[in-house]
Amino acid sequence: MSLKARIIEDMKLAMKAKEPARLGAIRLMLAAIKQREVDERIELDDAAVIAIIEKMLKQRKDSITQFEAAKRQDLADVEKFEVEVLTAYMPQALSAAEVEAIVTAAVAASGATSPADMGKVMALVKPQIAGRADMGEVSKLVKSQLG
Repeated sequence: MSLKARIIEDMKLAMKAKEPARLGAIRLMLAAIKQREVDERIELDDAAVIAIIEKMLKQRKDSITQFEAAKRQDLADVEKFEVEVLTAYMPQALSAAEVEAIVTAAVAASGATSPADMGKVMALVKPQIAGRADMGEVSKLVKSQLG
């Protein structure tokens, strides 16, 4: 079953279970997927759906930070719930050791020697790690290995 089909099935289950908060979060995700499909006139595969979910997760995390800074815990809690729902559709996260091994292999494969070569390394790393690790942390790890 594709990821998109799984999301649609979960939407139906949330409707039947009368879970309005979960249903709302799933509908937001489906709306983002549908918007991209309509804009680009394509059927999205699982990798593209994961990219959309990653973007939504990043937006939610930024919102949580802003809401907490503004002392709006009620809104931050809503965003945290949406993060939980979205995270359920992400692939299994990689451990720190697995990420470090992938980065080390990419540095060796690209022949990178300085921070100027970071783009080459990230181009090799991103397809292997997409959706399974925080790219900000991966970027820091690459910089530390090259610098």
